[in-house]
Amino acid sequence: MLQKQLLQLAVPLVRTYGFSREALAQSVLHLPKPHEKPLSDAAVTSLFGHGDDARRTLINGWLDHAREEMKSSSSVCSTPVPLKEVLETRLRANEPVLHLLPEAFAFLASPSSGLPPLDPMPGLKHVSRIADDACYITGDTSVGPAWFRRRAAIAAAYGAAELHQLTSPNTAYQFLNDVLKLTHKADSSVSEVELFGKYIWRSWAGIVRSSGVLP
Repeated sequence: MLQKQLLQLAVPLVRTYGFSREALAQSVLHLPKPHEKPLSDAAVTSLFGHGDDARRTLINGWLDHAREEMKSSSSVCSTPVPLKEVLETRLRANEPVLHLLPEAFAFLASPSSGLPPLDPMPGLKHVSRIADDACYITGDTSVGPAWFRRRAAIAAAYGAAELHQLTSPNTAYQFLNDVLKLTHKADSSVSEVELFGKYIWRSWAGIVRSSGVLP
């Protein structure tokens, strides 16, 4: 319970301290009854993990919070929100920490130990969860194979837009609009979805390497 509360308090501190163990340490200063000093490094390790594992915990906590914001902003509407607006809301959540995200994504895609050197699963889970939430918010009623194709197409579209945002934030929303127009085609074509997926993975790998986390 305390871990969850402190993680929630650490999320807004990312703007000041980045996705760091320090942000987690400072979280106790923002409790209803604040501590007199930040958590010790040993306490951060006990609550959130060793070394960079604590940073991964914070990154994932921030991603969960951004998805919750996306859902909350749409819950006030009495009618389903257009998909484009839902995904734009999620992109906007990135803006305050946009300069931190390439390294954050690199950490997620870099296993703490062992192989492979790049793990695609965190990135795929990230965009898949956004797509699943977006479908729920927009009232999608797809079933069977269409359910999977629809979510794969939206995940690919959002992933492409987010990767574009990291390098060209001023054109990210127009890019999202353009790529969503292609989802109707990708929605009914497995090959197009696969093509989108390969594009996202190549771009994700490029971000990891350019971040300096891997040689």
